Amino acid sequence: MATWDLKELEAAIEGILFASGEPVAIDRICLALDLDKETAEMLLRKLEDHYAYERRGIRLVRMDDAYQLCSAPDYADAIRKAFEIRKSAKLSQPALEVLTIIAYYQPTTRAYVDQVRGVDSSYTMGLLQERKLIEECGRLQVPGRPRLYRTTKEFLRVFHLSSLEELPEMPGIEPEGQLRIGDDGGLFDMSDGPAEPEPALPEED
Repeated sequence: MATWDLKELEAAIEGILFASGEPVAIDRICLALDLDKETAEMLLRKLEDHYAYERRGIRLVRMDDAYQLCSAPDYADAIRKAFEIRKSAKLSQPALEVLTIIAYYQPTTRAYVDQVRGVDSSYTMGLLQERKLIEECGRLQVPGRPRLYRTTKEFLRVFHLSSLEELPEMPGIEPEGQLRIGDDGGLFDMSDGPAEPEPALPEED
Protein backbone atom coordinates (compact mmCIF):
# COMPACT_ATOMS: atom_id res chain seq x y z
CA MET A 1 0.00 0.00 0.00
CA ALA A 2 2.92 2.31 0.65
CA THR A 3 3.78 2.17 -3.08
CA TRP A 4 0.37 3.44 -4.19
CA ASP A 5 0.37 6.79 -5.96
CA LEU A 6 -2.18 9.53 -5.24
CA LYS A 7 -4.46 8.43 -8.07
CA GLU A 8 -4.61 4.89 -6.69
CA LEU A 9 -5.26 6.17 -3.19
CA GLU A 10 -8.09 8.32 -4.54
CA ALA A 11 -9.55 5.26 -6.25
CA ALA A 12 -9.22 3.24 -3.04
CA ILE A 13 -11.13 5.90 -1.10
CA GLU A 14 -13.82 5.86 -3.77
CA GLY A 15 -14.08 2.08 -3.41
CA ILE A 16 -14.38 2.29 0.37
CA LEU A 17 -17.14 4.89 0.19
CA PHE A 18 -19.02 2.97 -2.51
CA ALA A 19 -18.83 -0.33 -0.61
CA SER A 20 -20.03 1.26 2.63
CA GLY A 21 -23.22 2.87 1.40
CA GLU A 22 -23.19 4.87 4.64
CA PRO A 23 -21.12 7.79 5.97
CA VAL A 24 -17.52 6.73 6.64
CA ALA A 25 -15.47 8.56 9.28
CA ILE A 26 -12.26 10.07 7.91
CA ASP A 27 -10.32 8.40 10.75
CA ARG A 28 -11.44 5.01 9.40
CA ILE A 29 -10.24 5.96 5.91
CA CYS A 30 -6.88 7.07 7.31
CA LEU A 31 -6.51 3.81 9.21
CA ALA A 32 -7.45 1.64 6.23
CA LEU A 33 -5.01 3.36 3.86
CA ASP A 34 -2.30 4.33 6.35
CA LEU A 35 -2.79 8.03 5.56
CA ASP A 36 -2.52 11.19 7.62
CA LYS A 37 -5.69 13.23 7.92
CA GLU A 38 -4.40 16.12 5.80
CA THR A 39 -3.63 13.84 2.84
CA ALA A 40 -6.97 12.05 3.16
CA GLU A 41 -8.86 15.35 3.18
CA MET A 42 -6.94 16.52 0.11
CA LEU A 43 -7.85 13.35 -1.79
CA LEU A 44 -11.47 13.60 -0.73
CA ARG A 45 -11.65 17.20 -1.95
CA LYS A 46 -10.21 16.11 -5.32
CA LEU A 47 -12.81 13.36 -5.56
CA GLU A 48 -15.58 15.78 -4.63
CA ASP A 49 -14.43 18.32 -7.24
CA HIS A 50 -14.17 15.59 -9.88
CA TYR A 51 -17.79 14.51 -9.46
CA ALA A 52 -19.03 18.10 -9.49
CA TYR A 53 -16.90 19.22 -12.47
CA GLU A 54 -17.74 16.19 -14.59
CA ARG A 55 -21.44 16.52 -13.69
CA ARG A 56 -21.56 12.86 -12.73
CA GLY A 57 -24.62 11.12 -11.35
CA ILE A 58 -23.10 10.82 -7.88
CA ARG A 59 -21.79 13.34 -5.40
CA LEU A 60 -19.41 13.14 -2.47
CA VAL A 61 -21.07 14.59 0.61
CA ARG A 62 -19.27 15.63 3.81
CA MET A 63 -21.08 15.38 7.13
CA ASP A 64 -18.88 16.64 9.96
CA ASP A 65 -15.88 14.27 9.91
CA ALA A 66 -17.58 11.63 7.77
CA TYR A 67 -18.06 11.26 4.01
CA GLN A 68 -20.64 9.46 1.87
CA LEU A 69 -21.32 8.86 -1.82
CA CYS A 70 -24.87 9.88 -2.76
CA SER A 71 -26.82 10.24 -5.98
CA ALA A 72 -26.84 13.73 -7.49
CA PRO A 73 -30.03 15.69 -6.67
CA ASP A 74 -30.34 16.66 -10.37
CA TYR A 75 -31.30 13.08 -11.23
CA ALA A 76 -33.61 12.35 -8.29
CA ASP A 77 -36.75 12.09 -10.45
CA ALA A 78 -35.12 9.63 -12.86
CA ILE A 79 -33.82 7.51 -9.97
CA ARG A 80 -37.25 7.40 -8.33
CA LYS A 81 -38.84 6.42 -11.64
CA ALA A 82 -36.29 3.66 -12.25
CA PHE A 83 -36.91 2.06 -8.88
CA GLU A 84 -40.50 3.18 -8.41
CA ILE A 85 -39.54 5.05 -5.27
CA ARG A 86 -42.18 7.31 -3.85
CA LYS A 87 -41.14 10.87 -3.21
CA SER A 88 -40.37 11.42 0.47
CA ALA A 89 -43.20 13.07 2.36
CA LYS A 90 -42.54 16.66 3.31
CA LEU A 91 -42.17 17.48 6.98
CA SER A 92 -45.22 19.03 8.60
CA GLN A 93 -45.12 22.41 10.32
CA PRO A 94 -45.01 20.80 13.80
CA ALA A 95 -42.14 18.55 12.68
CA LEU A 96 -40.20 21.52 11.29
CA GLU A 97 -40.77 23.46 14.51
CA VAL A 98 -39.50 20.60 16.68
CA LEU A 99 -36.55 19.96 14.37
CA THR A 100 -35.60 23.64 14.41
CA ILE A 101 -35.59 23.83 18.21
CA ILE A 102 -33.50 20.67 18.56
CA ALA A 103 -31.08 21.76 15.82
CA TYR A 104 -30.34 25.10 17.47
CA TYR A 105 -30.49 24.09 21.14
CA GLN A 106 -29.12 20.53 21.09
CA PRO A 107 -28.72 18.55 23.14
CA THR A 108 -32.09 19.40 24.61
CA THR A 109 -35.02 17.72 26.33
CA ARG A 110 -38.58 17.14 25.21
CA ALA A 111 -39.76 19.34 28.06
CA TYR A 112 -37.78 22.26 26.64
CA VAL A 113 -39.21 21.68 23.16
CA ASP A 114 -42.73 21.62 24.68
CA GLN A 115 -42.02 24.84 26.59
CA VAL A 116 -40.89 26.71 23.46
CA ARG A 117 -43.77 25.46 21.30
CA GLY A 118 -46.49 25.62 23.93
CA VAL A 119 -47.86 22.17 23.05
CA ASP A 120 -46.97 18.53 23.68
CA SER A 121 -44.34 17.39 21.14
CA SER A 122 -43.93 13.73 22.04
CA TYR A 123 -45.80 12.43 18.96
CA THR A 124 -43.81 14.58 16.55
CA MET A 125 -40.50 13.74 18.18
CA GLY A 126 -41.35 10.06 17.78
CA LEU A 127 -41.92 10.59 14.07
CA LEU A 128 -38.62 12.46 13.71
CA GLN A 129 -36.83 9.59 15.42
CA GLU A 130 -38.46 7.11 13.02
CA ARG A 131 -37.14 9.17 10.11
CA LYS A 132 -33.70 9.19 11.79
CA LEU A 133 -33.53 12.98 11.87
CA ILE A 134 -33.10 13.10 15.65
CA GLU A 135 -31.78 10.64 18.21
CA GLU A 136 -31.38 10.20 21.96
CA CYS A 137 -27.94 11.15 23.26
CA GLY A 138 -28.02 10.56 27.01
CA ARG A 139 -29.90 12.01 29.95
CA LEU A 140 -29.81 15.36 31.70
CA GLN A 141 -28.26 15.09 35.16
CA VAL A 142 -31.19 16.56 37.10
CA PRO A 143 -34.00 14.92 39.10
CA GLY A 144 -35.96 12.62 36.81
CA ARG A 145 -33.02 12.44 34.36
CA PRO A 146 -35.00 13.40 31.21
CA ARG A 147 -33.73 12.17 27.88
CA LEU A 148 -31.59 14.45 25.73
CA TYR A 149 -32.02 14.69 21.96
CA ARG A 150 -29.83 15.88 19.08
CA THR A 151 -29.90 15.87 15.30
CA THR A 152 -28.27 13.08 13.30
CA LYS A 153 -26.01 12.73 10.27
CA GLU A 154 -29.17 11.91 8.32
CA PHE A 155 -30.41 15.40 9.26
CA LEU A 156 -27.24 16.89 7.74
CA ARG A 157 -27.65 14.80 4.59
CA VAL A 158 -31.34 15.63 4.11
CA PHE A 159 -30.75 19.37 4.46
CA HIS A 160 -27.50 19.36 2.44
CA LEU A 161 -25.32 20.53 5.33
CA SER A 162 -21.70 19.57 5.88
CA SER A 163 -21.91 20.43 9.58
CA LEU A 164 -24.18 22.21 12.07
CA GLU A 165 -22.03 25.31 11.63
CA GLU A 166 -23.74 25.79 8.26
CA LEU A 167 -27.16 26.26 9.84
CA PRO A 168 -28.69 29.62 8.85
CA GLU A 169 -29.07 32.45 11.35
CA MET A 170 -31.12 31.52 14.38
CA PRO A 171 -34.85 31.99 13.68
CA GLY A 172 -36.72 34.47 15.89
CA ILE A 173 -38.96 33.28 18.69
CA GLU A 174 -42.19 35.12 19.39
CA PRO A 175 -43.02 36.19 22.99
CA GLU A 176 -45.75 33.55 23.24
CA GLY A 177 -43.18 30.89 22.39
CA GLN A 178 -44.04 30.27 18.74
CA LEU A 179 -41.21 30.16 16.23
CA ARG A 180 -41.22 32.84 13.55
CA ILE A 181 -39.48 31.85 10.32
CA GLY A 182 -39.10 33.91 7.16
CA ASP A 183 -40.95 33.00 3.96
CA ASP A 184 -37.87 32.79 1.75
CA GLY A 185 -38.19 29.02 1.26
CA GLY A 186 -35.11 28.34 3.36
CA LEU A 187 -34.17 25.37 5.48
CA PHE A 188 -36.93 25.76 8.05
CA ASP A 189 -39.84 27.32 6.21
CA MET A 190 -42.85 27.67 8.55
CA SER A 191 -45.82 29.99 8.92
CA ASP A 192 -46.51 32.31 11.87
CA GLY A 193 -49.68 30.51 12.87
CA PRO A 194 -50.10 28.50 16.08
CA ALA A 195 -48.82 24.95 16.15
CA GLU A 196 -51.25 22.18 15.30
CA PRO A 197 -52.49 20.00 18.16
CA GLU A 198 -50.77 16.63 18.24
CA PRO A 199 -51.66 13.20 19.64
CA ALA A 200 -50.14 12.69 23.06
CA LEU A 201 -47.85 9.81 23.93
CA PRO A 202 -47.24 8.36 27.42
CA GLU A 203 -44.85 10.32 29.60
CA GLU A 204 -41.18 9.34 29.54
CA ASP A 205 -40.00 6.91 32.14
